[in-house]
Amino acid sequence: MPLTRLRQLLTAALGSFDEHALIAAAGLKGSKSKTLEEWLRDEFFEQHAKLFHDRPFIWHLWDGRPDGFHALVNYHKLDHATLQKLTYSYLGNWIQQQSDDAKADKPGAAERLGAARALQTELAKILEGEADPKTNTGYDIFVRWKPLKNQAQGWHPDLNDGLRQNIRPFILAGDVGKRGAGLFRAVPLKLKDKDRGTEPTRPKSDYPWFWCEEEPDTDPTGAKGFVGNRWNDVHLTLARKKEASL
Repeated sequence: MPLTRLRQLLTAALGSFDEHALIAAAGLKGSKSKTLEEWLRDEFFEQHAKLFHDRPFIWHLWDGRPDGFHALVNYHKLDHATLQKLTYSYLGNWIQQQSDDAKADKPGAAERLGAARALQTELAKILEGEADPKTNTGYDIFVRWKPLKNQAQGWHPDLNDGLRQNIRPFILAGDVGKRGAGLFRAVPLKLKDKDRGTEPTRPKSDYPWFWCEEEPDTDPTGAKGFVGNRWNDVHLTLARKKEASL
């Protein structure tokens, strides 16, 4: 949202207001930012995540550069089409602008271009949602309580599965800025590879990860006996998902 529109929204909601006082009181502990622009860029997302107990519904994605590409997106509306538009339209336009500026030898343009292209590559991988058996990592959505045939193929999140499951590809994509934050401006939450407790017996063909005593590899097949560990860091290749859904 352009800042002019945001200020119009604040005026409609609050009437006349002191912008500096509003910024100073932002978050649970206040803000040190001097302008609305600074606050949105540097502090908003971290404050938002803490305010909503590590369940942020506004996501601040960026390319790791303060002068680079930033986007605030509504997680509840971030479906495949919206992420595709962000990746290839909004970010694509930014990349074209930086490419033109780099050709004109404008300061910092080449660095911004490189960072933006790297971000686009990461977002494209999330759209595809493939897992890498060689590294046992991936850009896929995994929901442990759903059978293999119902696992998402690519970025097609089910909001009913919860933010903790759907946010993982963006954190595991690789840190562009803060350690442990992935593609986010700040760390939104700490991922858990395994939750407490165990699951009731489930069919091995549908839930092979529950049949793994140790952390599952990519495309787990399970062992002989049911274990029931609540693994979260499981990766399934698109080929495995497609085969199961036939």
